[in-house]
Amino acid sequence: MNKNENKLTPELRFPEFLKDGEWEEEDLGIICDYFNGASHEGGVNEEGNFYLISLNSIDIEGNLKKDMKRLSYTDNSLKKNDIVMVLSDVAHGNFLGLTDIIPNNNFVLNQRMAGLRIKNTDDFVPFYIKTYINNNQKYFKNKGQGSSQLNLSKASVTDFSILFPNPTEQQKIASCLSSLDELLTAHTDKLEILKTHKKGLMQNLFPQNGEKTPKLRFKEFENDGEWVEDKLGNIGNPSMCKRIFKEETTNDEKNGIPFYKIGTFGKIADSFISKERYEEYKMKYSFPKKGDILISASGTIGRLVVYDGEPAFFQDSNIVWIDNDESKTTNKFLFYAYSLLNWQTSDGGIIQRLYNADLKGMIVHFPKNKKEQQKIADTLSSLDTLIAAQADRIEQLKLHKKGLLQGLFPKVKI
Repeated sequence: MNKNENKLTPELRFPEFLKDGEWEEEDLGIICDYFNGASHEGGVNEEGNFYLISLNSIDIEGNLKKDMKRLSYTDNSLKKNDIVMVLSDVAHGNFLGLTDIIPNNNFVLNQRMAGLRIKNTDDFVPFYIKTYINNNQKYFKNKGQGSSQLNLSKASVTDFSILFPNPTEQQKIASCLSSLDELLTAHTDKLEILKTHKKGLMQNLFPQNGEKTPKLRFKEFENDGEWVEDKLGNIGNPSMCKRIFKEETTNDEKNGIPFYKIGTFGKIADSFISKERYEEYKMKYSFPKKGDILISASGTIGRLVVYDGEPAFFQDSNIVWIDNDESKTTNKFLFYAYSLLNWQTSDGGIIQRLYNADLKGMIVHFPKNKKEQQKIADTLSSLDTLIAAQADRIEQLKLHKKGLLQGLFPKVKI
């Protein structure tokens, strides 16, 4: 980070510190003692009482993961409030320099990880230092050396320049951001609970392991007998759009119809076809109808998207759907039935491409009574709505945190 080119006051400041003047600047190596971890892979013991801080111990948000390898011994390399940093990552370097704080003395530092111990805790707040480093992770990403594997040198870490106010203001910033982190954690845990609940419902609302009826059944359908077992080929025929060549596409979003390729499936289209070609092909070839379930047939096999009926074109052979007339099963029910299909080859390998014959031969189970199908689909759909709303809350909190980080720290040039 370039010294003397940084703005030494933030855009946002708590009222009690408005007259405290500019922040100070110092190298991380002056603030902290730097030390490297040692090799401990040979001592991994999942029954151990100590946790191994390795490259996979910190997530992309800069937080220690809940699950990590264990050791039955400690080398006393880490103490409570030490900061640990990722020193090695693959070529893109997104994890380089990410840090978190050690919560107690039951952790051991592995190789390719650095430890940072604040020399004077009266002057520096660990959470503040950790957050400042993570907020400027781009500096460490740029400092990574290597080709397939990027690594940080000791100098690139210790030479990193920290901007800081007095300890009281540091603590105020740390308390504000840590409270937001706690809120994010609580909402993330709630999201995981909802997902786990849905997984359990799916297992109980659909027959498992060769059973003819599910473990859990709505009271009004308890006497409706066994579910039907049938091949998808007997429910409907797999369909796909006509093949489109690259020269037939355009970047003209304003005058074009979205063309979804496997890479943009379920996302935002980055190419288009003309409205004239769309209308021509729609008259001649297969097209999904509103409510049909689109299935990815290459890449990550089995990704599902419900077609909303808006004009769109889909890449042939890579995106398919079952042309279901809903005489046996509703599309809404099939969406959840599809999510339980085993997208693997007969020998347990991963399907590289999903062909029509694969789809036709896949077995689905469904109740004869469409009212029961609808009740199951509505129950799971309501849960999906809760999951989506909870995910949106988390994204809003992350955006709020991002804005706070931009305002509470001075602008720096990296």
